[in-house]
Parts: sequence; structure tokens; C-alpha cells
Amino acid sequence: MSATIPGWVLAMGASALAMTAIVAVRYMLTSGGFALATRMTRPGHYAGLNTQIGKEIGWSLLAAAIYGIPAGIVGWGWQERGWTRIYDDVGAMPLWWLPVSLFIYLFAHDSWFYWTHRWMHRPGPFRMMHAVHHASRPPTAWAAMAFHPWEALTGAVVIPALVFLVPIHVSVLALVLAIMTVMGVTNHMGWDMFPDAVVHSRLGRWLITASHHQVHHHRYACNYGLYFRFWDRVCGTDRGLAPQGWDRKR
Repeated sequence: MSATIPGWVLAMGASALAMTAIVAVRYMLTSGGFALATRMTRPGHYAGLNTQIGKEIGWSLLAAAIYGIPAGIVGWGWQERGWTRIYDDVGAMPLWWLPVSLFIYLFAHDSWFYWTHRWMHRPGPFRMMHAVHHASRPPTAWAAMAFHPWEALTGAVVIPALVFLVPIHVSVLALVLAIMTVMGVTNHMGWDMFPDAVVHSRLGRWLITASHHQVHHHRYACNYGLYFRFWDRVCGTDRGLAPQGWDRKR
């Protein structure tokens, strides 16, 4: 008697595969778009880095599956079982909750990223997983998701876990994912898309930019944040911005 796979298992698997494809395509389009912008505005900026970029793409596509599978399972659970606290009726929560939930998700994700990232710079975890990311010297627009599978797993669980705990409108969740993608890519692309007036402003003192994250890839034991400089400032690990003109040097 042949075993029959339950329909819900097939549906969950299809959702996981679909989300993996979405994450992979999102990565290729976003990183590819900013890589193209780099080529157009800074010709030769990635000269001689083709082999490195190929490795970045390979690791990133592997990471896409690690990010996509839990996201796809949670997405199926939301739509078919009501597992999560994602809502699509904008009237289900007060309007003021929309920006508040956005901030909560970004701050929670940033906090998790800071502390796991800082832990991964200890000798053992660094050799085991984080060295893959730092093999990009210098990082490019393709490097944002270039993670060892174990490192990718630490990042893949955050947002899927939060949707079980904190109510969020589906459009705000989409915005969180867009911010995560764009900041991850732009912080690694080797030049700052923001004008100096923003980078060196009061707002810039609290936000992660490419010129801030570049210092992390140069000095390692500092500037661990993803979106905000809050934890770096509180914990004394903020080493400021790269020197003026850094983004014109390769």
C-alpha cells in the first residue's frame, strides 16, 4: 500500500519553494540593480573582482533557500491556519500602530543582528561561519547575503519569529523586508548613495550607512549594527565613518 503525502504538506512545500524563488529573485534584482548603478556611476569600481563576485552570488543563492523555506512555511501557516499575527485589514489595529510596528520590527531585528554579529566575531564562530562573509575584500553589492549556511540560519529566524509575537499589517511587513534588502545591499556596495549632508547629519549619526559599515569590514571588531548605530553607541563599539573619499578608492 503506497503512502500518500497529505495535501497540506505539499502545499507547505510549494509555499517554501515559492518563497525561496522570491528571495533569490529579489536578491538578484536588488544586488544586480545596485551593481549596475555602481558600474554606471563608478566605472571600474569592481574591476578584478569577478571571481569574488561569483562566490558572493553562489553563497547568496544558497542563503536564499535558508531564508525562503521558513518564510514560506510561516506564510502558508498565516494564510491557511491563521498561525501568525499578520493582519490584512488596516482597521484591525489603530493607525498609529503601523509606524510603531515598523519601528519595533526594525529595532528588534537590529538588536538580534548586533548581538549575533558580535558573537560571530569571536574566534570560533568566526572561523566556523562568519569568515565566509568577510572573504569579500572589498565587499560589493553582491555580498549582502553572502553567508555561510549557519550564519544565514541565524538571520532567517528573526522575522518569522516576530510575526508570531507582534501584530503587523502585511504592507508594513513588506516594507520591513524591503528596507532589510535595500540597506543590506547598499551598506556593502563600496560607496555611499546618501549625500554627505545626510551621512553627517544628526539623523546620520544614528543610521547605518555604507561609510559606517565599511569600517566594520576594514577593522572587524566594531560597527556591528544593521539599521541603527544605537547598540554600537551604547556598547562602545562605534568607530565612526570611513575617511572622506573612501568610496572613490579600490
